[in-house]
Amino acid sequence: MRIAVLGSSDSWYFRDLRRAARAVHEMVPLPFSSLTSAVQDDACDVSSERKSLREFDAILVRTMPPGSLEQVVFRMDALAQLEASGTVVVNPPRAIEVAVDKYLATARLQATGLTVPATFACQTIDEAMTAFEHLGGDVVVKPLFGGEGRGITRVSDEAIALRAFKALAQIGAVIYLQRFISHDGCDLRLFVLGRQVWGMRRCNPDDWRTNISRGAVAEPWEVDDNLRQTALRAADCVGASIAGVDVLPGQDGVHYVLEVNAVPGWKALVRTLDVDVGAAVVDHVVRLVEERN
Repeated sequence: MRIAVLGSSDSWYFRDLRRAARAVHEMVPLPFSSLTSAVQDDACDVSSERKSLREFDAILVRTMPPGSLEQVVFRMDALAQLEASGTVVVNPPRAIEVAVDKYLATARLQATGLTVPATFACQTIDEAMTAFEHLGGDVVVKPLFGGEGRGITRVSDEAIALRAFKALAQIGAVIYLQRFISHDGCDLRLFVLGRQVWGMRRCNPDDWRTNISRGAVAEPWEVDDNLRQTALRAADCVGASIAGVDVLPGQDGVHYVLEVNAVPGWKALVRTLDVDVGAAVVDHVVRLVEERN
C-alpha cells in the first residue's frame, strides 16, 4: 500500500514508520503547509507538493503544525473532503478537531460519563474571576489549543489571576480554567491503538506538570480493565482510533481524565515498554484500508 504521512520527513516518527513498513508498504512524507485543493469540473482534488492525496491508500496525520485560523480550518476541510471521497484518513479530521479543542473534548468526556476536573471556559475577566473563586482559588489555566504542557500555568493568587485574565482578554483568548487536582507528581499516559491499550506512568519530582518534554521520567504501567475501558471510552468519544489519553490519579482516590491527544507520540512509550508501536500503527492503518475496501 501507499500511505501518505502528513509530517516532516526529518521526524523520528516518520523514520520509525518507514522502518516498520519495510519494503511491504510505501510511506511518503508530505507537509501540511503544502496542502492544496482544486475544485473544478466534476472533481475536488487535494494535493501536497503536487502529489494527489487521492492516489494514496491512506493518509496518516502525524503532526498538527501551528497556523492561522484560516489555515487550520482549510487543512481540516481538505482532509474531510478526502475522507468523504473514500480515502482512509487516520485520525479522521473531525476527531482531530475535537481533540485539539480542550473545551469540546472535556465536554464530550464528561458527557460520556468519565470524570474530568471541574472546568470553566469564559470570555470576560469578571466571569474568569468568578470561576477562579468557584474553583477554590487554585486553578490551572490552559490555552484552548495546545499540547505538551505549553502555556499551562497554575494560579493560586487572586492578584496574579486577575493579571493573567486581563492579559488573555486583551488578546481575545478564551479563558479556560480547571480546578487544580492535588496529586503525587505522577499521571498515566494510555496509548490507544484500535482496541489495544498500552500504559506508562510519568513522574516529575520537580514540576507539577508531568509531560516528558518537561523532564518527567516514564515507567511501565499495567493497564487493568478499568483503565482500559476508560481509555477506549475517551478515544471513542472524540472518534479517534489512535489516541493518547492522559489520566491523573488524584490524592482523593479519583482518576481524572485530563485530555485526549489525537496525534499522540510514542517515542517515550517505545523506550519505556520496549514494544514496536510503529509496526502496530502501520498494521492498524492497513487494516482500516482493508476494512474500507
